[in-house]
Amino acid sequence: MSTPALSAGTPAALPADDKPFVPPRLRWLRKHPTLFIGALLLLAMVALAIAAPWAATHDPQDIDPLARLQPPSAEHWFGTDAMGRDVYSRALWGARVSLTVGLTVAALATAAGVVLGLVAGFVRWAEGPVMRVMDGLMAIPGILLAIALMAITRASLGAVIVAITIPEIPRVVRLVRSLALTLREQLFVEAAHAVGTRLPTILARHVLPNMVAPVVVQATFVAASAVLIEASLSFLGVGVPATTPSWGNMMAEGRNFVSVAFHIILYPGLLLAATVLAINLLGDGLRDALDPRLARQL
Repeated sequence: MSTPALSAGTPAALPADDKPFVPPRLRWLRKHPTLFIGALLLLAMVALAIAAPWAATHDPQDIDPLARLQPPSAEHWFGTDAMGRDVYSRALWGARVSLTVGLTVAALATAAGVVLGLVAGFVRWAEGPVMRVMDGLMAIPGILLAIALMAITRASLGAVIVAITIPEIPRVVRLVRSLALTLREQLFVEAAHAVGTRLPTILARHVLPNMVAPVVVQATFVAASAVLIEASLSFLGVGVPATTPSWGNMMAEGRNFVSVAFHIILYPGLLLAATVLAINLLGDGLRDALDPRLARQL
């Protein structure tokens, strides 16, 4: 029997496996939403920090005793603290301190950790001494080591960065060393050794490009840890000077007025939590996007 012809107004049926076309970039974002959300949140915090001189409604150091402990209002969006200083303006300037510390510590710790990890992985006689020093540093909790380092230095932003960087180096060294031990047994590295290529050239051309992804992910976690440690040091009074607006200093100053002016610690705490969350989401998203095994599963 012949199949009845389709009427002119009846559309031809599409194959069951046909799907609407999705642009590659949009498909990539749908696969890695945490990366997209984390990047947006972090960019928003960076924008607030950069725009602090123009976005702040008051000078963060201006003291107004008549306006002390006021709740949020049209004049003071986040209220005022015990000295009458505008909490909103101080929170914006505090973002500069936290982000500067986080990004600088991540860059310094990653750079030092990559160098030491490569030395420990490819220079056999240096592996033992380097790793024993790293083990010794990791045996001490990072916050305690940072407090000890701050106790013997003068309170400043640079001292805080150095005090946080030193405890963060060992975790990068251990990661890079483990990657180096794997890569040095690969055939392309052995072939480069066989043709007489110098070790610095091998590291720069063949080894470093193969460990960029995990090192970048680790750097994001170092940055998040640095932001939290800086706030903890400032809260304990051993971080940046008390006159410098930072989220840790603001929460330390407002802890005695929680019952009457909870807003003093509420907004700096929310900004701190949002920043750390953004960096962690960015790190998780980068890990999923850069890990080829996870990419194949997706």
